[in-house]
Amino acid sequence: MNQLRVAPTVGIVASLAVIAVLAAPYAIVEGGSGIGTYFAAGAMNPQIVGLFAAVTIIVFAAGREDRSPPDLVAGATLVLGLFMTTLALVWALTVPQSVVTQLSTATILQYHRGALVVTTLAVPAVAVWYARALRIF
Repeated sequence: MNQLRVAPTVGIVASLAVIAVLAAPYAIVEGGSGIGTYFAAGAMNPQIVGLFAAVTIIVFAAGREDRSPPDLVAGATLVLGLFMTTLALVWALTVPQSVVTQLSTATILQYHRGALVVTTLAVPAVAVWYARALRIF
């Protein structure tokens, strides 16, 4: 198994998972109404996390296809992943529970914030794995 190709591929999948978790409330809440309020209720909008995830997909793909220096890719994805995790955590901790309960009676939506934070943790973890495969540290 060539870890120099597998790690960035797993990173791409992890970044796609972050985007999927961000899109999940649109499928959970009937009509999608109120999702903007839910996302805006925190200290910052978590859709920025989705933007970072999209950029991370491109960076991991560039590393996998040897279009960018692998050490640069490992460092950039680590930084982007840490930013994603920090922003998701800040948002998750500042969204009032009342907004979540008013938005939907689906209990799964109550776990969305935590799921987003946990999913974003996978991106820096894969970046560290990639850096170790490159023998950077």
